Amino acid sequence: VQLQASGGGLVQVGGSLRLSCVVSGSFRSISSMAWYRQAPGKQRELVARLSSEGDQNYAASVKDRFTIARDSAVNSLFLYMNSLKPEDTAVYYCNAVGNLAGKGKYPGPTFNSWGQGTLVTVSS
Repeated sequence: VQLQASGGGLVQVGGSLRLSCVVSGSFRSISSMAWYRQAPGKQRELVARLSSEGDQNYAASVKDRFTIARDSAVNSLFLYMNSLKPEDTAVYYCNAVGNLAGKGKYPGPTFNSWGQGTLVTVSS
């Protein structure tokens, strides 16, 4: 399972960006998808997660500014980012967790795949 993230760029404080992540390859199901970010010199952190049931979780620092969404028809995940701040500057990674195809009605092995990252820079 491969993930391809895009949409990063340079934006001014208060601006908006939309990140996209396309999932390709063969799999049975996706149980959750998420966006993580890693700022220079810091550990990777969870930004937002969306379960297959539609449950959303956000980091406190982005709640009410970012929205995670999924379009299952085209196997895509999005992150709508508004009111961007300099501290949002980071490389953003998409993540998908699910099951590969199994035999008959049984799910196959789990997978945990990452995209290559897309850089978001917020200038003041």
